[in-house]
Amino acid sequence: MDLDWSSIFSPEVEPLEIFLRGTFMYWFIFIALRLAGRRDVGSLGVADMLVLVLVADAAGNGMSGEYKSLTNGAVLVATLIGWTVAIDRIAYFCKPVGRWLTADRVCLVADGQMCRRNMRKEYISKDELMSELRQQGIEDIGEVRRAYIESDGNISVIKRA
Repeated sequence: MDLDWSSIFSPEVEPLEIFLRGTFMYWFIFIALRLAGRRDVGSLGVADMLVLVLVADAAGNGMSGEYKSLTNGAVLVATLIGWTVAIDRIAYFCKPVGRWLTADRVCLVADGQMCRRNMRKEYISKDELMSELRQQGIEDIGEVRRAYIESDGNISVIKRA
């Protein structure tokens, strides 16, 4: 078996084109997931899930030979990770942008009463909410001072005194 070492490391597509394609796909999927809400994401943030899927696909293409050059896959992976790091930094240092990039917590229970409008907004049924409360050792909603769905999709509960 004779390997053509130059073709393995020589990009077949311009790195700028790969960067632009990676940038477009990152932002398209990020915005789509942000608009879709945070249901069923659990403790994995939307941006984390997005990067995980995109990097796995990009790296897979580079490793399996979909790209003839490893450089193409490496440029795409670097683009995706670069956007993730940049967004984290921007959200940290620029609070208005950070508020847009991350979801706010939403109150589901206030003083023992379900906030039905917020539950509808987050597509959470009464049964789902009660299931989450039971998992946290709460049998009666009257025991809850506040319950929030957090930006990562988890439900946090503050019990009454």
